[in-house]
Amino acid sequence: MSAAGPGRVVVLGATGSVGRQVCAAYAAQGWQVHGVARRPAPHARDLSFTALDLATAPASRIAALLAGPPADVVVNAAGGWGDTEEAMHHSHLRLVHRLLEALALVAHRPRLVHLGSVHEYGPVPAGTLLREDAEPHPVSAYARVKLATSRAVLDAAREGAVDAVVLRGANMTGPYPASESFLAALAARLRTALADGGRIELSVADARRDFVDVRDVATAVVRAGRAPVGGTVVNVGRGEAVPVGRLVEWLVEAAAFPHDRIDRRDAPVHSKGGDWTRLDITRARRLLSWAPRVDLRDSVHAMWRAGAGT
Repeated sequence: MSAAGPGRVVVLGATGSVGRQVCAAYAAQGWQVHGVARRPAPHARDLSFTALDLATAPASRIAALLAGPPADVVVNAAGGWGDTEEAMHHSHLRLVHRLLEALALVAHRPRLVHLGSVHEYGPVPAGTLLREDAEPHPVSAYARVKLATSRAVLDAAREGAVDAVVLRGANMTGPYPASESFLAALAARLRTALADGGRIELSVADARRDFVDVRDVATAVVRAGRAPVGGTVVNVGRGEAVPVGRLVEWLVEAAAFPHDRIDRRDAPVHSKGGDWTRLDITRARRLLSWAPRVDLRDSVHAMWRAGAGT
């Protein structure tokens, strides 16, 4: 992999909430970007693109995408939340196994940047600063599958089969979030209530979590593509535990939703990561020369504007 000048990057999951920002970040740096996803999307119409189910495609087919012309970097941002553990195994773990098989077939050696998740660590006591060497104890099906994919990538890197890095991303905000996320679901409810003049009930858990703008994550991905971090896990977050209620307030503010039409109540924590997350991002600062730049309030407002098409 050349150390200087733009190269070619293949982004798996290019139409998803993270993948589309990764494509944009690489394109802004002058890279040749090729996107891969099961189906095309309107926002990817100007992108060099291949429609492919990576979990079922032969490894030789995936290898051909990576070899012609040779990719300098491969980003795995693929895989959704899934309705069942079986579905998540298919879209995450099976996909990663196919990808690793494909990488073994290509003559050159691209850097693989695999997107992991903060949920891999599992619930931790309030006040905990999560470092990359923390022993993961995932409790949800999603978190267990994500950890299995990260471990598969890291094992292959330790064996010398691939050049790879795992980025464990915090909860994400910003433009075009995954529809399954808490903030995206709330934004959809706010839009409906604004349109029909109805009320909305807000149930907000007393939880604090690390949130980071998806565009900051995309910048970290670009940095990780060429940094000396092979075989490493790197946390990508803000290093702050922010009350979830604060993000809810910012979203209501962005929507200009009338406060007299909101019914508020406290709610227990129901999430994939417990009521506290805070990532230690020292390694990202040191190895990637990266730090979060986007203000969280601005990030939430950008999410609302993107959903309104503005």
